[in-house]
Amino acid sequence: MYSNRFQRPIVISSHAKIRMTEREISEAMLLEVIDSGDTRYKDATHLWAFKEFPERHDNLLCAVLVLEDQVVVKTVMHHFSVL
Repeated sequence: MYSNRFQRPIVISSHAKIRMTEREISEAMLLEVIDSGDTRYKDATHLWAFKEFPERHDNLLCAVLVLEDQVVVKTVMHHFSVL
């Protein structure tokens, strides 16, 4: 996968892959979260990307990202809340 937003390849950690399966989040949905979701930065390289999918009833889907030479997906969440 490749992120047009960040102009880098995407690498999904094994932990994130497990969570995607458990939470029924497809790679297409993940890419949509990364490339068109809202973002909140912790610092210059660590951020959350999140997006609402109206067809799902589990609040926002969120990906925890690290921007390096690639976009590293550390984990994915559902029932995410922006405070």
